[in-house]
Amino acid sequence: MKIFINASSGVPIYRQIIQQIENGVAGGILNPGEQLPTVREVALNLTINPNTVARAYRELESSGVIESIQGRGTYVSKNVPHLSGKAREKMIKDKLEEILREAHQLNISPAKVEELLREILLEISND
Repeated sequence: MKIFINASSGVPIYRQIIQQIENGVAGGILNPGEQLPTVREVALNLTINPNTVARAYRELESSGVIESIQGRGTYVSKNVPHLSGKAREKMIKDKLEEILREAHQLNISPAKVEELLREILLEISND
């Protein structure tokens, strides 16, 4: 799984890392027992401070999503439940609803929102 950060999103980078790993686990992209890249590897790939990645990993570990084994690495916890398709769809629907309400408040037309969505989907598929 590749992690992406958006420095202009307003969401702290460590939170973006947490959200993406949680989503990867929930969506079945990251499986229980799967090894995660090291803090150093993630920091190098994202060109960010290793302390930022370490903070994200610490929070994920304290919430039980991942587990670190001294000298062996960091792994997706074997006790994390896999979310059903309906639960994953609800997560996205809730976020889309929030975005659409905000677009409405900003007086952005549904056609423009759809155009922006297609643009983002195209960018993502080219990554």
